[in-house]
Amino acid sequence: MTIYFYKVENDYGCFSNFSPHLIECFGKPWPTVEHFYQAHKFVGTKQEYLIETIRQVATPEEAAAIGRNIDNKVRYDWENVKKNLMWQGVVTKFTTHLDIQEILLATGSETLVEDSPRDYYWGCGQNKTGKNELGKMLMELRGTIRIHK
Repeated sequence: MTIYFYKVENDYGCFSNFSPHLIECFGKPWPTVEHFYQAHKFVGTKQEYLIETIRQVATPEEAAAIGRNIDNKVRYDWENVKKNLMWQGVVTKFTTHLDIQEILLATGSETLVEDSPRDYYWGCGQNKTGKNELGKMLMELRGTIRIHK
């Protein structure tokens, strides 16, 4: 059975980058993985001040809105580094919060799919043809955690 996740308030919502699980990466606390991910779009840019702005906004929705704003220019190497940054955030989240690590492990070998209707890279998109990179990442992490337990 495939496990779909997306909204924080639904089943498996803890798999969402919007879930309220604080992480500490690069010496700073981040309210969510989404805050961490969106902020790092601006490392080394003229808009580097947005990193701290994003880190301090109240919700992951606000963090995403700033990070996705087309008027904000992301770092030149974003396409090359975004997967590694997401991996860092996701690994930190699931190794810090053992309660959700157990939920991840309890999914067994089921396929995990971020059921985002708009995201065809991290999710499956509206027509389910997206890359589902977040789901794949969570499945890889699940296997890695099992090996090290």
